[in-house]
Amino acid sequence: MLGIIEGIEDYDNVGALLGLDGLEDNPELLGALKAMPPIQRQKVINSLAKPAAPSRGSRAEMEKHFAELPPHIREALLKGELRLADTVIYSIKPVSSKTIKLFETQDDKEIGLRNISNAKLPKNQALLVSGIILLAGVSADANKESVMATSFTKIESIPALCTGEFSLKSNKKIIVPETNNYVFKTENLNSVPLGYYKLSNPRLIVDDILVEFTVELGTMTGIAANTQLFVGLHGTITTP
Repeated sequence: MLGIIEGIEDYDNVGALLGLDGLEDNPELLGALKAMPPIQRQKVINSLAKPAAPSRGSRAEMEKHFAELPPHIREALLKGELRLADTVIYSIKPVSSKTIKLFETQDDKEIGLRNISNAKLPKNQALLVSGIILLAGVSADANKESVMATSFTKIESIPALCTGEFSLKSNKKIIVPETNNYVFKTENLNSVPLGYYKLSNPRLIVDDILVEFTVELGTMTGIAANTQLFVGLHGTITTP
């Protein structure tokens, strides 16, 4: 416990990482505190006692969800073996039918197409999904290199995409239920990145759990051949 405590000052919501509601019911913690030099002991007590900091983007959102992290990830954060980093987990898929599954179990990680394999985060990674990006583009042809070189832009220019719906699940648990793609229409919102939808209720996706992002269309009318969809799950992730 003492070795872990010495590395906790990087985070605001330390109590959740330690799995504590308070000091009085944890003899091991109290013993470790007594063994510390007075100045270090006071710093640790201050870290444990201070209220959660005001929101500072997706990192602050992640810290609010520390209690939901698997124990092995919480412990690795405390030991300094893992840290928090900004990321976008992304995938590109063709719009070849009314149902587009952006992450699939047969997918391999490949630069320019997606950055996870088998629709799962690697071991020891947990992602707090703070927002979602959805963009569209038309590739020159169906060749992989052409898809990688696609210019992605707003979905507003393809009405059939705008009237569709999307959903996001993790291990069959709903993160975002069926929601109209209208939320990705950001053309006239100067303060929002293109195609970005900020979640009011961020949720965790943990390692080795199936990620499902599905777009359902009502019609294929007006969708050009070789139309591609880009989805990005933006947020804070644990990483070595």
